[in-house]
Amino acid sequence: MTFGGLLVRIGAGLALIAMLALALWLYARAWAPSRDDYPVQGVTIGSADGPVDWGTLAAQGADFAYIRAVRAQDGRDPAFAVNWRGARAAGMRYGAVIEFSACRSPIDQATGFMTTVPRDNAALPPVIRLAFSAGCARRPGRDLLLSNLNTLINLVEGQAGKPALLNVSEDFDAAYDIGSGINRTLWLDGNFFPPDYASRPWVMWTATNMRHIDGVDGPVRWNVVAR
Repeated sequence: MTFGGLLVRIGAGLALIAMLALALWLYARAWAPSRDDYPVQGVTIGSADGPVDWGTLAAQGADFAYIRAVRAQDGRDPAFAVNWRGARAAGMRYGAVIEFSACRSPIDQATGFMTTVPRDNAALPPVIRLAFSAGCARRPGRDLLLSNLNTLINLVEGQAGKPALLNVSEDFDAAYDIGSGINRTLWLDGNFFPPDYASRPWVMWTATNMRHIDGVDGPVRWNVVAR
């Protein structure tokens, strides 16, 4: 084979790889689990997602929306009130999310939730998101973390009138084994493949954080409920 022929083959191979990568990227952008397996599916929305066309989002098959109310490091999500009203107006089920921080008092965090999220009997159970964030390097011992988390749970549940769900990332669960420490419904993460990292079965799963869907400018966290 001539050197020129070798270059042609290399170029063709690189072009094929690029085409396959593009096809996989486009597939990942549109992918969601089968409705046959998971009939109830929805999104997590916060201010980072920008303005949301809630009517369009509902029409695209989002059955529910969990709306971020309190961010881990800097308090209230500035888009919460707008998103809360939008989800209700679109006829979707809706609930609130608070992001836990090991760097802030659980009482301060609960106060942020209680002063942001209105009492609403129609709302879904509240969610506490447990994940390490770049803005908090503190790693308390397990006993202290579970104690602080229990304080937060009790205050949030008192406001909501419903038991909370715990949305636990894999690395956070590896560090603190939340499933064996606190008896609450688990919501786990895992792009494209059902998660298996907790000590108890999950009820909700963030199946992808890459999905692009009409109504939101950019990728969303797409969640499903186990049968």
